Amino acid sequence: MEVPLCRYQNISLDQIQCTRSFPFSFADPKLSGYSFSFCRRKWRYPFSRVKCSVEQELRPRPKRKPSKFDVDWPEQTVLEEETGTRKYNPRICSQIEKLVLHKRYREALELFEILEYEGRFEVGCSTYDALVSACIGLRSVRAVKRVFNYMVSTGFEPDAYMRNRVLLMHVKCGMMIDARKLFDEMLDRNLVSWNTMIAGLVDSGDYVEALQLFLAMWEEFSEGESRLFATVIHASAGLGLISLGRQLHSCALKMDLGEDIFVSCTLIDMYSKCGSIEDAQFVFDDMPEKTTVAWNSIIAGYALHGYSEEALCMYYGMRDAGVKMDHFTFSIVLRNCTRLASIEHAKQAHAGLIRHGFGLDIVASTALVDFYSKWGRVEDARQVFDRMPEKNVISWNALIAGYGNHGCGEEAVEVFEQMVREGMKPNHVTFLAVLSACSYSGLSELGWEIFQSMTRDYKTKPRPMHYACMIEILGREGSLDEAFALIRSAPFQPTVNMWAALLTACRVHQNFELGRFAAEKLYGMEPKKLSNYIVLLNIYNSCGKTKEAAEVVHTLKRNGLRMLLACTWIEINRQSHAFLSGDKSHAQTEEIYQKLDNLMLEISKRGYIPEDKYMLPDVDEEEVQLPFYHSEKLAIAFGLISTQEWMPLQMVQSHRICNDCHKAIKLITLVTQREIVFRDGSRFHHFKDGSCSCGDYW
Repeated sequence: MEVPLCRYQNISLDQIQCTRSFPFSFADPKLSGYSFSFCRRKWRYPFSRVKCSVEQELRPRPKRKPSKFDVDWPEQTVLEEETGTRKYNPRICSQIEKLVLHKRYREALELFEILEYEGRFEVGCSTYDALVSACIGLRSVRAVKRVFNYMVSTGFEPDAYMRNRVLLMHVKCGMMIDARKLFDEMLDRNLVSWNTMIAGLVDSGDYVEALQLFLAMWEEFSEGESRLFATVIHASAGLGLISLGRQLHSCALKMDLGEDIFVSCTLIDMYSKCGSIEDAQFVFDDMPEKTTVAWNSIIAGYALHGYSEEALCMYYGMRDAGVKMDHFTFSIVLRNCTRLASIEHAKQAHAGLIRHGFGLDIVASTALVDFYSKWGRVEDARQVFDRMPEKNVISWNALIAGYGNHGCGEEAVEVFEQMVREGMKPNHVTFLAVLSACSYSGLSELGWEIFQSMTRDYKTKPRPMHYACMIEILGREGSLDEAFALIRSAPFQPTVNMWAALLTACRVHQNFELGRFAAEKLYGMEPKKLSNYIVLLNIYNSCGKTKEAAEVVHTLKRNGLRMLLACTWIEINRQSHAFLSGDKSHAQTEEIYQKLDNLMLEISKRGYIPEDKYMLPDVDEEEVQLPFYHSEKLAIAFGLISTQEWMPLQMVQSHRICNDCHKAIKLITLVTQREIVFRDGSRFHHFKDGSCSCGDYW
């Protein structure tokens, strides 16, 4: 790995004297040591006066280090030092160009060391062009400085093409400050120069400066190609400025670029990210030729805004249109299936992924790991993971999080340790996944050990989300005072997640005073979030504080907030079915209610008693009067009568599951011997054999 060097090379300006000027001036005394003047060095003492003598206490020049390359040095290549002139070395330059042509960039730069060591050979444009390609290919800041410094020291005079290539080299290697200096000093900038600089600013996330530069270019040229418009439209998407995006769209239409593929795809992406999926669909429909990128963009746009079913429809439309799919297509669809809890659609996407030759692709395989692990198929997720020829940190994170979501904390820690053993450096998401796994499984000691190792061993500074996991670990143990102390001792302002973790602990352990304090903190940070009020309302009700509970309800009404009916979705035979509490609109209502009544009778024999002590976490009060017919229970009853006895059930709910349903579902899995994976507004619940992966803490 390259070690970042100083911003500029240590070339003393006192040692440089301009004898050959570059077509655009780089001389700037503000640039500490980075010589932007292409010139020759003029030494204080000519080479002819330098002699190796004992009197001068000078040692002979050291012998050249042996190179790994077998390069024949012709007699006339090395010049006598007295002449002080430079000569072109065709053999070395030709070898460098050949190495770059075969993408052997590192070897090319190692061979370039020979020219650097001698420091007296002129290099032609074609060789410098090859060296620029090598620097870009390796993304090496050090190599950029070496090549650029040699240009300076040898007095190379580039043409317009090479000036743009030098600019591109700095941009591609992330040296944006240096690139901007080069760009500002250019006297004859063309459209390529502007495009390169603007694209570099957008890629580095400096959208405002990129747009300012585009406006400056527009005043000078009043023209631009499709890729430039695509770049600045991307900048407007990054800033979330749909009004600016529409102006750029209008400008592109006036310049007859409306049907350009690059512009259209970027417009779809921009409108999607800015929240106008209708405009994105309009641009998509208007495209004369819909490419893979266009289909991916519109599918991702629908998925981004929660239109999961529409995204799947677009995916099948893409398939029916015969458009070639890539690994991004399948990864988008799989993430969409994760949100929908759609096993059947995911299986079809998995089959298509293999059929199209992306079975071992790292992006698509990671999406598969994420899907299977989240929806209870941890064994399938592990199988996909183990078959991956190459894994990145996202792949490891997906598997660790999958184990954690289903209460397999020890397995999650084992995967984390395996990840470290194999040399993969964990990031902050990794630590969030493994700490959450420790929290869900009650692995307090392991959690604290990993939390402390973040700074000690991995030089990763804990973030608020990591503190929230530790607060939850303490909350599970009932150590509420220690959890509160951890919040107060955090090196930053406590966040919503930290206070919410404490509030959840207070609800579970019925700590009235501390719960009210945490809820008041949340009120100030998220005054419009309904769940914060409901959790406190549950605490008041459980403690018999009817007056305080009434005040919370009054506050809800004053703020225009109301508790909504919970909705639960279940997919059967690739068709989604939604249920509300007490819902009788389904075509199989009679069968569903009969099955549910039988279930209630069965679990009552196992000790089930409906709870009326607590309200639901964030739903309408009327649902308290329907404890037998909550949406979760109706969806489960429908799933049981509509699937084979061996099939697990997967469901999604809009709210947090209530205590009564949580207890009932555990007993239902015991009676029916079915697995039920439930994604509520809080987390995943994997019910199996009468227990839940959350450990009754959510």
